[in-house]
Amino acid sequence: MDTAPLVITQFLSYKEVIQNRSKLTVEEYHRDLNMFFEYLLKSRGYEDGNLSAVDGELINSVTTEDIYSFLLYLSRQRKVTAKTMARKLSAIKAFFKYHSAKSKLVQNNPAKDIDSPSIKQSLPKFLSLEESIDLLEAVDKTDPFYARDYCILTLFLNCGMRLSELVGINLSDIDSDFRRLTVTGKGNKMRVVYLNSACRTAIQSYLPARNESASKCAVPLNNDAKNALFLSKRNLRISNKTVQWLVQKYLGKAKLSGRGYSVHKLRHTAATLMYNQGGVDVRTLKEILGHEQLNTTQIYTHVSSKNLEKAMESNPLADMDKTLSHK
Repeated sequence: MDTAPLVITQFLSYKEVIQNRSKLTVEEYHRDLNMFFEYLLKSRGYEDGNLSAVDGELINSVTTEDIYSFLLYLSRQRKVTAKTMARKLSAIKAFFKYHSAKSKLVQNNPAKDIDSPSIKQSLPKFLSLEESIDLLEAVDKTDPFYARDYCILTLFLNCGMRLSELVGINLSDIDSDFRRLTVTGKGNKMRVVYLNSACRTAIQSYLPARNESASKCAVPLNNDAKNALFLSKRNLRISNKTVQWLVQKYLGKAKLSGRGYSVHKLRHTAATLMYNQGGVDVRTLKEILGHEQLNTTQIYTHVSSKNLEKAMESNPLADMDKTLSHK
């Protein structure tokens, strides 16, 4: 970000400081804008798409047709999905909205009237109840990090939290009776997660193991790690990549690898189990998952095939074939 053109830096700073967007979101904006302007500069004959040429004069010269041309390039040459294309367009629209409405650097917003690509809404992939149990049982009780890994999987499968939310949990986020914890979600928005019995037990079992492991490690805890709930073998706050690796490791041990399951699919699993088998209504589920919009949560209101089969069998005409065969 330090080496980015001033017009991009101003926008990214606004998103991070004023709108309180997460660093990950700001980095995604940065990458998407870099790709757009590199494409634009190359299409206009600039050598190697050098971004130093991106200034107020250049962004004022961008037309709606330039943006459509970039989207066509993404679709035909980069073969990106509609979802990826929509994200990149969102970054471009946000950039030009800022410079037309806030910085006043752009007189006419070229992205204002461009519609986002239609995204096919597919059903979420999730583990069944039996598979979820198999995953939890795949954690080796003799492993020195058993309590930590079991606790991580338990929180994912019960609370439906995001990866970044789990990694960011601090000891100070957990209340004294282990019934609630606070997580920081998208846009640095905080919400309370209520812990069920399985989660309370998992955390309470892990904390002594955490402290013992931390005291034995040759590397002292830094200030961030001292308050982190989950620690790595090197006494650091556990990273996103480590958690992703752990989940894949246990999916393999549970013979569930190769099915498209991932950390995020555990979030889908928690939501689906709560809705389909726990009877949680969609509005409550929205609050649990930390969704901004209800329509984001409604993807979990799909009915399982077993429920569909049961519904068909409940039709009073379902047994008419047997009735007629006896006449």
